[in-house]
Amino acid sequence: MDRNSRICIVGGGPAGLSLAMYLEKNGFGHYTIFERSGRVGGKAFSPLMKVKNSKGEWEDRTIEMGAVMGCDTYFAVHECEEFGHTSHADGPQMGRRFMNTDGTPIKESKLGLLKKVMKMRKLNHLLATKYKGYDVNGHRGVAQGRYEGPCPSPKMKLAHIEGENPNLKDLSMPFSEFLKLNDCEDAELVWKGPFTSFGYGYFDEIPAAYVLKYLDAFTVKQFLSTGRLWTWKNGTNSIWTGVNSALRHPANLNSEVTAVRRTEDHVYVRVNGGEEQEFDKLVICTPLEMFTSYGDATEQERELFGKIQHKEYFTMAVRTEEEKSPDISYYYFANMTPETRGHLMVFYHRWPDAGAQPLVTFTLRNHEGAEDVPFDEARDTTLSDMAKSGLPVMKTERIDDWYYFPHVSSADYADGWYDKVEALQGERNTYFAGEVMSFGDMEETAEYSRDLVRRFFH
Repeated sequence: MDRNSRICIVGGGPAGLSLAMYLEKNGFGHYTIFERSGRVGGKAFSPLMKVKNSKGEWEDRTIEMGAVMGCDTYFAVHECEEFGHTSHADGPQMGRRFMNTDGTPIKESKLGLLKKVMKMRKLNHLLATKYKGYDVNGHRGVAQGRYEGPCPSPKMKLAHIEGENPNLKDLSMPFSEFLKLNDCEDAELVWKGPFTSFGYGYFDEIPAAYVLKYLDAFTVKQFLSTGRLWTWKNGTNSIWTGVNSALRHPANLNSEVTAVRRTEDHVYVRVNGGEEQEFDKLVICTPLEMFTSYGDATEQERELFGKIQHKEYFTMAVRTEEEKSPDISYYYFANMTPETRGHLMVFYHRWPDAGAQPLVTFTLRNHEGAEDVPFDEARDTTLSDMAKSGLPVMKTERIDDWYYFPHVSSADYADGWYDKVEALQGERNTYFAGEVMSFGDMEETAEYSRDLVRRFFH
């Protein structure tokens, strides 16, 4: 591809910013990023709020309303850190406590814990042998029993691998069925904590591929040992503001792409309803189903993008009575079920060295095939759950209701949805990236952008 190609990038979140970074590293300097909001970073959002420090003084510190953490397999994010001169070395250490809904600690028998550990070890062995290639970024070929892409293991560090493994077809089934198939049901609780509680859905509805590509065996071990997790003193948003500042062409903020017209040779884009701007290539890093509302989507694009689902997930920054302020994050596993959707699953206590501070609650309110819990009802239920746990909320500082975790159903995954979309890459001078092409977290989206540049922009 001509390195003088004029490239339009839609979206200034982790996918779009990392894509621009990798394009720049590959010698493609004629890119333009359009971001409709007034900031970059997408769900990596870390606003300043008042926290009482160890001296009893109030000061401004970042509170995570979206993305929270990383781990040692965040190789692409680390490349973004280096490019943008940020670091996770000074972030607050994470901690957690598993609680009953009445605010008392969960007491688990040694036998129950041993059973989960044994099933986890069994599943890890199966993943490394029977399901070789399961952890490769992206979903190309999985429904046909193939793997192709960057491998995020500590040994491979995003090296490109590919091969055939018919067993990978099992990854299209819901994760609960996948565990049952492999006699590993007791491992479910280990994966549930870092998956369902962070809004990614329930295991009876979400294809195993999403669960295991996000939470591969190594990453799960990192989540179990909270001291190994990455956090950022200035918030996850600092990664992306750093990248944006270091780019030759930072994102254009408050710039919503309102129309796209594609011809055989060029792409014409309108921003905020203005005049058409001409580009050679278009990369969409925002929700693909939204492209159908402003772009000249083909019938095939409309059909495929119309199959995308997402989760209804919101976070709230709340304050409790100062004397009752907890000193650690709480996880409520009893509320991580389809039947308890709309209830409080987790609250995140960010600063262990500080006293009173906002707690961020996590609530998921939809399940495939079931009626959504209305937002107002879920909000009130979450506040009621805090009170039931002995932590009545005195003030709600902010609420962020996210468009969250775009994905496809098990049936559409098995039917080859990803291979059909991947076959469209480059047609009409258009490329697709972003969360749905990999997974809805910073690392997976950045890895996919990295690989997209490797595949097509060279």
